[in-house]
Amino acid sequence: MKNCSTPENPQRGNINQKKKTIMSEYTVNDFKKGRPRWCPGCGDHFFLASLHKAMAKLGVPPCKTAVISGIGCSSRLPYYVNTYGMHTIHGRAAAVATGLKIASPDTTVWQISGDGDGLAIGGNHFIHAVRRNIDLNMVLLNNRIYGLTKGQYSPTSLRGFVSKSSPYGTVEDPFRPAELCFGARGRFFARTVASDTEETVGVLLAAARHKGASVVEVLQHCVIFNPQSYDDVYSKETRKANAIYLREGQPMVFGANNEFGLMQDGFGIKVARLGENGITEKDLLVHDPHTADPTLHLKLALMEGPDFPVALGVIRDVEAPTYNEEVHRQIEEIKAKKPYHNFAELVDTNNTWTVE
Repeated sequence: MKNCSTPENPQRGNINQKKKTIMSEYTVNDFKKGRPRWCPGCGDHFFLASLHKAMAKLGVPPCKTAVISGIGCSSRLPYYVNTYGMHTIHGRAAAVATGLKIASPDTTVWQISGDGDGLAIGGNHFIHAVRRNIDLNMVLLNNRIYGLTKGQYSPTSLRGFVSKSSPYGTVEDPFRPAELCFGARGRFFARTVASDTEETVGVLLAAARHKGASVVEVLQHCVIFNPQSYDDVYSKETRKANAIYLREGQPMVFGANNEFGLMQDGFGIKVARLGENGITEKDLLVHDPHTADPTLHLKLALMEGPDFPVALGVIRDVEAPTYNEEVHRQIEEIKAKKPYHNFAELVDTNNTWTVE
């Protein structure tokens, strides 16, 4: 791992945390390590390439970055990133990442989990890390299957999904990651498709620059056990027709030829065709991810085909106090009021007895 700064380039990786001004001279190769051992065509390959690019653009030195994962195919990722990292136990990535961020607040922490690892055995850690608003970049690689253990259905597998553990189809409804995030009072939620590198890099940068818990859902195929899970948005052509990229300050337009848009319909949303009944872009909803009220954000995040497009991009991005900063603020506040600051001073400050 390279040092935070080097004599030949002392400004390398300098970041002004207060103003979020990035001055990066890192390259993708500075963050690459090892040889990925995933199936050819696995979405993890796409995501890893995007993460390398995002880290290089972000400008945080490798020695100030950590990648924490749980168990699963995607959880091998720390081995392929030239940063600090830890391949933890099943479902505990959020717990370990929380401890790391509190103990080392200047470290940029990426938490990598799959849908099984993050939402089944790790579901409780997930919702409480989001609720506490710990400054973590929480990436959920969602392929709707347990791939490492050879194809059992996961908490995000669709009702009726046929797998090795549901040979006649599942008889339960799946978790929707956005719903869990919003239910836990999440302040940042974004969604991207693994095969769309450019957009994924942009989403990861936004997540890293957000102060607080950032949840990024990455839609990806498992080429062996669930190879068609996101066919409607996985290629550039299908995304154009079946997804909408939400851009801050821009009207919500989508379609193969940008012929559709999203409009307010009472307390809901409806799809409208531009030009029909005199509808123009001025009649469409304009995206504002910073609105404190999560109502519209949740409606956008829960849209599904075929009636609605799948929402991609940064859907919600709202500032709030972070758990890690509040913990350190409280510690300093209490220390300032106490006459002692370590165990030895504590013993000497109060009454003492000598036992003979």
